[in-house]
Amino acid sequence: MGVVVPLGDPATHFWLTRSMGRKMGVSLSEMMAEGRLSVQEYTGMVTRCRTCAHVAECQSWLGEAGQHKTPPEFCCHAALMVRLAPH
Repeated sequence: MGVVVPLGDPATHFWLTRSMGRKMGVSLSEMMAEGRLSVQEYTGMVTRCRTCAHVAECQSWLGEAGQHKTPPEFCCHAALMVRLAPH
């Protein structure tokens, strides 16, 4: 039997996910409107974020000035955010 990971607060992780996108110049709402991100992918992102053990590190990274071209290595959305980010 696997280890059960408690899920974090949905509202907190919703905002962390959106903020990660914003920090990288990605509007997740626009990505959905353009068909580049499905509603299922988006809700899956928030759910995955809820399992993350790096909330404090994420909040610190998000608090840094300016935008970033790449997400932090610990981010469970790193590959998707890089794919969606403007080039």
